[in-house]
Amino acid sequence: MEKPQILIVDDDPLVRRMVRTALEYENLSVAEAASGAEAKQRMQGTSYDLVLLDVMLGTESGLDVLRQLHEIDPMVPIVILSGRGAEYDKILGLGIGADDYITKPFSPVELSARIKAHLRRNLRLMGTGKGGGVLRCGVFTFDPESYKVYKEDRELQLSSKELKLLKFFLEHPNQVFTKNQLYENVWNDAVIDDNSIMVYISHLRKKIEEQPQTPRHLKTVWGIGYTFDPQ
Repeated sequence: MEKPQILIVDDDPLVRRMVRTALEYENLSVAEAASGAEAKQRMQGTSYDLVLLDVMLGTESGLDVLRQLHEIDPMVPIVILSGRGAEYDKILGLGIGADDYITKPFSPVELSARIKAHLRRNLRLMGTGKGGGVLRCGVFTFDPESYKVYKEDRELQLSSKELKLLKFFLEHPNQVFTKNQLYENVWNDAVIDDNSIMVYISHLRKKIEEQPQTPRHLKTVWGIGYTFDPQ
């Protein structure tokens, strides 16, 4: 079995070295990029299993780089590294497609645990898609070969986390899930808070609903959680 490939994007060579040492100890293959441009160049030639991205890349905006990397590979999990721990920054990063947010300074043990959790979850989700047939649920269709979702005949432009969240709902239509159940099934053991999951739900509604303020499909069950009506 090939080692999972991780790309570290950070302009600080000391951080890159520390992260590389921790991840190689866990038998992961690690590549480095010191800038957004170098990261894009590497991703155009290699398929990575996860990207660690510092949002403070000198004169570059790490959040802009995040968007650009997802244009190259919409399905790669991206974990943000940042010395900025403000709630707004965290929600903004998660809201535009990051899968997790780790605040510096962090321990190598915590970093390795979080990364391995994302790799396990992504392998499981991708595996359940590739082996099965097309999933049709109401007006939605999930194609496991291309890993794309369509509403009627229109492809939905989703981030990797939005796609995984919608896929879970499509597999369990008309069931009510608490936030904790969504954490366990979609986020696995990644650390996430109530505000963050509300951001994901809000962004997903904007992409699948005709009127996101009065959702027809992804509905809130007050005091409990969420349910999905595919019709």
